[in-house]
Amino acid sequence: MDIALATDWFNLLSRWFHITAGITWIGTSFYFMSLDFSLKPRAPGATGADGVAWEVHGGGFYHVQKYLVAPDDLPPDLLWHKWAAYLTWVSGFVLLIAQYYLNARGFLIDPAVADIGPGQAIAVSLASIVVGWLLYDALCKSPLADRPPVLALVVFLMVVGAAWAFSQVFSGRGAFIHVGVFIGTIMAANVFLVIIPNQRIVVADLIAGRKPDPKYGKIGKTRSTHNNYLTLPVLLMMVSNHYPMLYAHPHSWLVVAFVVITGALVQHTLNRHEAHDPWKSYGWAVPVAALSLLVAVFVTSQRPKLDLAGAGQVGEAQALQIAATHCATCHGRRPTHEGIAEAPKNVMLETAADLRRHATAVIQQAVQSRAMPLGNQTAMTDQDRAALGAYLSGLR
Repeated sequence: MDIALATDWFNLLSRWFHITAGITWIGTSFYFMSLDFSLKPRAPGATGADGVAWEVHGGGFYHVQKYLVAPDDLPPDLLWHKWAAYLTWVSGFVLLIAQYYLNARGFLIDPAVADIGPGQAIAVSLASIVVGWLLYDALCKSPLADRPPVLALVVFLMVVGAAWAFSQVFSGRGAFIHVGVFIGTIMAANVFLVIIPNQRIVVADLIAGRKPDPKYGKIGKTRSTHNNYLTLPVLLMMVSNHYPMLYAHPHSWLVVAFVVITGALVQHTLNRHEAHDPWKSYGWAVPVAALSLLVAVFVTSQRPKLDLAGAGQVGEAQALQIAATHCATCHGRRPTHEGIAEAPKNVMLETAADLRRHATAVIQQAVQSRAMPLGNQTAMTDQDRAALGAYLSGLR
């Protein structure tokens, strides 16, 4: 097995594992948020659980009870929901290494954005992961914790600020994926460094016969709620590398802002619906989310246009020369780019027939969005893009 094929399999298996772990974690988060909202208060004068729910699934009935602090007696078979979160982050970091660190010049760096080396780019990436968590954690421990709406706004601004900073250092693809890494790290660290340790304190108090302090449960619930509202935005960030209309936009950080707003408001709508709140108390979130999404679509439609007419008459020979220089190293029948064994998506760009077949895709990826070549490693100029675009537009 050659190195390129082995790398592809490693990348695929890492991505598969990451998706599987992520689905498990997200599903658990959604379930417990829904469960919390569906709990009914105990009957007046009753002792024990603070909330109860009856559920039906898979042909059976479930009677679930929640204790805001802890039960009087600790059950011996206590289940901990933590490994899905841990494995999602670990597998995501492995994927970050496989896709972006080992191919930094292609996926992480764009000399037109910042002329840095792989080592520098990786160092910035690692630093942003640590600093992002420390800043978020400090905010959650500040007096803002007593003002949830204000805290949410500040965290939102922090995420948008990070998106802008990433766009000043990394390629468009690298910047967008790092917004996902930034948010995903906060979510996983919430579980690993706050929620589970607090739960262990409560368990230790129960074992020692002490009455647990309810503040630990309150803090854990706050962090869990943050994770829930960040879920939809981070999911989009993690699949963004398939959509250059997002990451290749010159103001991609603005796209991030509207994606976060849209995702959080959709999640808010789902949560309040599960809580059976009256529609008038949260119905405003739906039109605002829709408006935010429309603005995101509008922003992505506004991008600098190359002057294709200014390129003049571009012949087939010139177009093929441009494709040979900037496209065929990866999109050839025998790619010469290191680490690429087969043309991505089986798109070949070596002949005039190839260019005609894939004209629309090439215009989108290499002319309109500048997403290709990866990291612009071949230094494709705007003149080359305009000339190729003029030729391909004439074929459509």
